Amino acid sequence: MQRSTERLARIAAIVGGLVLTFLVILTCASVLGRGLNTLGHSDALTSMAPGLADWLIATGVGPINGDFELVEAGVAFAIFAFLPVCQLYGAHATVDLFTSALPERGHRAILAFWEVVLAGAIVLITWRLFVGMGDKMRYGETTFLLQFPVWWAYAASLVGAVVASVVGIYCAVARIIGVATGYTPLPNEVEAEH
Repeated sequence: MQRSTERLARIAAIVGGLVLTFLVILTCASVLGRGLNTLGHSDALTSMAPGLADWLIATGVGPINGDFELVEAGVAFAIFAFLPVCQLYGAHATVDLFTSALPERGHRAILAFWEVVLAGAIVLITWRLFVGMGDKMRYGETTFLLQFPVWWAYAASLVGAVVASVVGIYCAVARIIGVATGYTPLPNEVEAEH
């Protein structure tokens, strides 16, 4: 079970990374296009090299239409796609000022408690995301510029949220097992720097 959960979390993170890479390239291309368009319309270039300015404008270079709509939807998906691997490896930021002095069993119990709370929160978010997606589908809401249905972004995020819910529940059960047996069936944990 641990291996398949880890594989699922890693696949989600890889897909989230690919989407985020695409969004970075998209944003850079849009900013570059916007800059070149501004340069083509600038007084300096039109007075010094009107032919170059006209050619630059004639190429149609400019910002990518609807780039912020794509970035908004893509980042929402990427956040949910990265959440499972962060959850699985216990890489959330923690402040263990008081808990570091506890005995191992007490420390495990606190980790299990917060893992259950976090899994519950993720499941709740997933459920509400599903309900919200249904509302967006029912109302036929679309984005302003690209006119793609808003529920598409909800659906993409929902896939990541479902994976995060599965991994969150697995981690909560693993932490409870860790309290009972002293062995937590999770991959090697890495804690965030704090």
